[in-house]
Amino acid sequence: MNRVKIFRLSDFSTASIRRTADQACTDYSILYTRSTDFRFVEFGLERMLQVADDCGAAMVYADHFNGELPCPVTEYQLGSVRDDFDFGGLLLVRSAAMKEAVSSMDADYAYGGLYDLRLRLSRIGSIVHIGEFLYYEIDTDGRASGDKQFDYVNPRNREVQIEMEAICTAHLKAIGAWLKPVFRDVDLSEGDFPVEASVVIPCRNRVSTIADALRSALSQKTDFPYNVFVVDDNSDDGTVEVIKGFLDDPKLIYIAQPKSWHGIGGNWNAAVHHPQCGRFALQLDSDDVYSSENTVQAFVDAFRSQNCAMVIGSYEITDIDLKPLPPGKIDHREWTEENGRNNALRINGLGAPRGFWTPLLRRVNFPPTKYGEDYAVGLRISREYRIGRIWDTLYYCRRWGGNSDSALPQETLNRYNFYKDSLRSHEIEARIARNRK
Repeated sequence: MNRVKIFRLSDFSTASIRRTADQACTDYSILYTRSTDFRFVEFGLERMLQVADDCGAAMVYADHFNGELPCPVTEYQLGSVRDDFDFGGLLLVRSAAMKEAVSSMDADYAYGGLYDLRLRLSRIGSIVHIGEFLYYEIDTDGRASGDKQFDYVNPRNREVQIEMEAICTAHLKAIGAWLKPVFRDVDLSEGDFPVEASVVIPCRNRVSTIADALRSALSQKTDFPYNVFVVDDNSDDGTVEVIKGFLDDPKLIYIAQPKSWHGIGGNWNAAVHHPQCGRFALQLDSDDVYSSENTVQAFVDAFRSQNCAMVIGSYEITDIDLKPLPPGKIDHREWTEENGRNNALRINGLGAPRGFWTPLLRRVNFPPTKYGEDYAVGLRISREYRIGRIWDTLYYCRRWGGNSDSALPQETLNRYNFYKDSLRSHEIEARIARNRK
């Protein structure tokens, strides 16, 4: 079909994208990003062209088959600014829009040229998802979702991430969503609290791990009083019986949720709004353990020394027996006070473990979801307030077969990614509105 020219991208550099744009001599260009072959279903190309014409889109992409397996992808939206957004391997781009985008490129990237192009195209026209299976390809990355989710913080990819952050920052500035490093102050003495800190452990059906989490939380050494909340969301596997075995410790507060929807966010809200909640609320997942008996003390010391509304530590990926797993320590060194809250819109998480100043958290609240609730709150807090960091390992994130995100079906992964993109969409809109004031 003479309306389309196919380009197989051997790399994603700016130089490669410029060469492609120079050679684009048809109405549309197909940019294929896999090393394997592809083929359209019958009239699949015609369908993509029809949608592109009808919508006047700058770029269209479609659901497809990975081998013989259906591979639906996620709807694009304002907040789809993460550099690892999965379009599939085939992008149909309006050649005139590509040339316009390339003409404005003012930096040369070794890895981020395609990402730069995509964000620039989104400012020129729409990026349209066709929810139809229109081609076959082979994606050779067969890892489970739990193995892929830490790619963006793998220290070996640091050079790539520096480029991606620069590209995303330029995009946020172009659309009016970039925030200057100016923050609201907090008065950490605000309010009266029964204890200085509370460890919050939401759980559901964690009979094999909840005892480890409780022992870790209850054995902390501090120079201030603290307590531990375990919020059980209707477990039916014996978790409650394990929890009750720890109730002789006066530091433990057990909340049994009623039989209605809460999600992890709702479980957090139950603890945070409890009258026994401390001045700082600290995260511990029911799968995981703190790295030492000094983690709670380190959190409170960081709040005091950095005078911030939220503190995020560093963690290490391990197996269930605490043996290190790749990529090892995750410290989110990409975070800077100057640009951290902007770069937070590019990545899918801000790090762990997380601690919150309770008076602010009671005003913001967690969304009642079981995924992304922490990211939602982190973005909201970062819009106005400084987030502190602890670069030491405070936490062991244990990977095992029972992890809820260890091997997600594609439809579930898409739903989760769409939700986080929607959080970014809301936050970008809020930041644009804030900058207009």
